Amino acid sequence: MTAEVRVLGREEADVLQNVAPGVFDHDLRPDSLAAFFADPRHHLAVALDGGVVVGMASGFHYVHPDKPPELFINEVGVADEYQGQGLGRRLLDALLAHARTLGCVAAWVLTEEDNPIARRLYASAGGEEQPGVVMSLFSL
Repeated sequence: MTAEVRVLGREEADVLQNVAPGVFDHDLRPDSLAAFFADPRHHLAVALDGGVVVGMASGFHYVHPDKPPELFINEVGVADEYQGQGLGRRLLDALLAHARTLGCVAAWVLTEEDNPIARRLYASAGGEEQPGVVMSLFSL
């Protein structure tokens, strides 16, 4: 695997001008892209192969009045032709390492029970499945 994996800085939204199909769920929206990079609590690790983004892992860190900072992992996406080569794990490792530099003491993620690929990825990085109930999104 020759892809370079790194966390993008605040001024690097332009790196996302050339993204392979399947990395993100939808086309990038200029307004959402600008808002993401303007918020210092949002973080994006990318995998670059020849200037093309072939994978990403996104998350945000948050604080609560009675807890130290934690990272919520939003999603990990890898272009089809790069799957199965450990790139998702490299992206996740980069995002978790970045979270540690921010003082985060834990990270968590939600995934569907019928998503064995994601479950294996998170378990391979040390994640432990927890029992619980996942609620549907609220329409606002």
